[in-house]
Amino acid sequence: MNLSLYLLTVLIWGTTWIALKLQLGTVAIPLSIAYRFALAALVLFVVLLLSRRLQRVDRRGQLLCLAQGLCLFCLNFMCFYTASQWIPSGLIAVIFSTSTLWNALNARLFMGRRIATNVLLGGGLGLAGLALLFWPELRGHAASHETLLGLGLALFGTLCFSAGNLLSSVQQQAGLKPLTTNAWGMLYGALLLTAFCLLTNVPLTFETSTRYIGSLLYLAIPGSVIGFTAYLTLVGRMGPERAAYCTVLFPVVALNISVFVEGYQWTAPALFGLLLVMAGNVLVFRKPRPVAVPAAAG
Repeated sequence: MNLSLYLLTVLIWGTTWIALKLQLGTVAIPLSIAYRFALAALVLFVVLLLSRRLQRVDRRGQLLCLAQGLCLFCLNFMCFYTASQWIPSGLIAVIFSTSTLWNALNARLFMGRRIATNVLLGGGLGLAGLALLFWPELRGHAASHETLLGLGLALFGTLCFSAGNLLSSVQQQAGLKPLTTNAWGMLYGALLLTAFCLLTNVPLTFETSTRYIGSLLYLAIPGSVIGFTAYLTLVGRMGPERAAYCTVLFPVVALNISVFVEGYQWTAPALFGLLLVMAGNVLVFRKPRPVAVPAAAG
């Protein structure tokens, strides 16, 4: 079950970049994100109500859903979309992949979870592998004030993503399932983004082209309803640090698709980086050996 959820998350999030590119156009970015999560929340609520699986959420749970919506379905996306104006997408992918390490550290600080050495080593290998994969893009980018601003936003977006992971883990420990908390979190995220658009006088427009509506449907249903539910279920089952290794693997899927869509060509450093990513994956999911307990003297 865990393997199926893991592969599903990697494959879905490895293809959403195509739909994201198709979203760029006449509709402002924050409004497009609001449409995405409003539609995803609507789908989730309808499914949960029809199947009678919508759980009751008390006041504390609603506040955590609001915080999760702010971190995971609002600030996270705004930071990365804005950062992409100033730094290469490859650098964003490398920074985002550090969520494996941030999740391990935050789980230790706020939840008292032990930091597994193999997870840290695997995350480090994956990060190094991604840096090699995107090295030509990183090397050709000149440093500037905008670069530092983009780096800061990408890092803050990663920290928001990590915080959303931990909030989901807390909710699951309290008995709330990701389907219910995602429905509320996505609704809150959409409302916060809409409020931002109104306060900043963003034009409330909508594009009726097949390209825009098709990409919106893909991002809302597979990309959000299925992708986030699968991922956050993994967070509850495997822990936030192991689940976050998805963020290292889905750029690899995106690059492989780019071979056919954009003519990306594999190089020797990139192939070595891919090997490091795969080795990191093996380390992250390796089960620790049980410690032998010496028998007591009779």
